[in-house]
Amino acid sequence: MLKKIYVYIVAAAVILALGAGGAISLQAAEPTAKNKTPDFKLSDFNGKSHSLADYSDSRLVVIIYVSTRCPVSNAYNKRMADLYREFKDKNITFIGINANKMEGTEEIKEHAHKNGLSFPILKDVNNVVADRYSASVTPEVYVLNVKKDRELLYHGRIDDSRREDQVTSRDLYNALTEILSRKPVSVTKTKAFGCSIKRVKKV
Repeated sequence: MLKKIYVYIVAAAVILALGAGGAISLQAAEPTAKNKTPDFKLSDFNGKSHSLADYSDSRLVVIIYVSTRCPVSNAYNKRMADLYREFKDKNITFIGINANKMEGTEEIKEHAHKNGLSFPILKDVNNVVADRYSASVTPEVYVLNVKKDRELLYHGRIDDSRREDQVTSRDLYNALTEILSRKPVSVTKTKAFGCSIKRVKKV
């Protein structure tokens, strides 16, 4: 008799455990926003604060991690300026972010003016945002749909060659034109290449 009671108690415990496990699984499976990227608040070289929330009326936000000293990033200065000029009147916002620890705001400002980079360039002190985005090189691009939970639509390189005369795939341009044409982005991820972001070592 005692043995039967023990069996019933064990069986009941197993059923309760399975029930709890099922509840946990259902909670973990709750839908979340697809590829949602974090918001941030950073200041540009003039001290003005910017966040993604400020650009909620934009069709897209293009974030480009840039550098003043990286030869690869500098090889793209003209292309970045040209892309900005081509798409700025199509409700697409461009934002540059500099996360290199040795490149200060005055240097960033002088570099932007010298190279015709007219879009805001923000200073990511202590590479906090670069860490949250897992950005690794300059240049590196993120295209976000800020109207739809900051969904990441494209991530990677600007195009496939540091030398402009050898470019065969204009990846960022292609992604932007496809989105503007209401088409799905055919290539959503490419491998960015360039100089590594010079990070502040975290204790």
